[in-house]
Amino acid sequence: METTRRSVLMGAAAALATGGQLSSISPSPAAAPPAGKQAPGFYRYKVGDYELTQIVDGSFTVQSLDGFVTNADKAAVNAALEAAYMPRDQLTIIFNPMVVNTGSKLILIDSGYGAAGPKTAGQLQANMAAAGIDPKAIDIVVISHLHPDHINGLVGADAGILISALGNAMPAQDVAYWMDDGNMSRAPAGRLADYFKNARRVMGVVSSKVTKYEWDKEVAPGITAFATVGHTPGHTSFVIASGSGRLLVQSDVTNHPALFVRNPGWSAVFDIDGPKAIETRRKFYDMAVAEKSLIAGFHYPFPSLGHAEKDGTSYRLVPIAWNPSI
Repeated sequence: METTRRSVLMGAAAALATGGQLSSISPSPAAAPPAGKQAPGFYRYKVGDYELTQIVDGSFTVQSLDGFVTNADKAAVNAALEAAYMPRDQLTIIFNPMVVNTGSKLILIDSGYGAAGPKTAGQLQANMAAAGIDPKAIDIVVISHLHPDHINGLVGADAGILISALGNAMPAQDVAYWMDDGNMSRAPAGRLADYFKNARRVMGVVSSKVTKYEWDKEVAPGITAFATVGHTPGHTSFVIASGSGRLLVQSDVTNHPALFVRNPGWSAVFDIDGPKAIETRRKFYDMAVAEKSLIAGFHYPFPSLGHAEKDGTSYRLVPIAWNPSI
């Protein structure tokens, strides 16, 4: 017999008439107060023989999107957010460093915000501990570029070194840009000027442990750096290769994919050279599509992994399925 809404209601009425109870639909008091916080954020997976761990450093919600996309109006931005079932007029940006365990080396790629950032960020240390990774065991920290959410986690609130790795590898081109007095003097007041000051603050603490790397060379076992400039003049992405496994680490080629993967011709307010960032983005995603590569994105929704597909003149990110085994 076909089950209909009418038959269900009639059955319920009959149960009540004969003294039955519908306790399953009766509200009951909560057994405990709500936790009010998430579980630790980390996700492990394999690339060849390497074990990788994506680690959440937290997030920050931009409360006004005025000017966030420099070459699109807010109506178009809100339409893109709604298409992704996200709230209008705000954007939550997530920060996702990663740890690569090669079997002989433990490598951290980008260090998150640390203490000098939003209160909702700076969770790297706690989430590394939850993942069973001792920050003191990190052999090398590889930095993609010198924006605050990528380097501030190197330095503690007391201006001491927070991650005591053997060394910090930073892109030579980006270090040259941020440490150039002429570039700093020409930076307009506001975000860019603050970024110059912040880069120098961090470098003042860790400079003795910094090694500058060049593009198209290994920066650590199995990790090769390549130029993806535009977001910053020395912005760098990585290929992680082990056996037949391969991962593209896009760093900040895009900010949130709902905006900048779907609309690769948009430029974020954080892009120092918007047109160059757009050109780089298309080249990167054309490569990723052609190779069917797995991509890790620093600002992708957690666990910050997916594959890209071409969609006309745009792209679509297909997030990975969460795998309970490694």
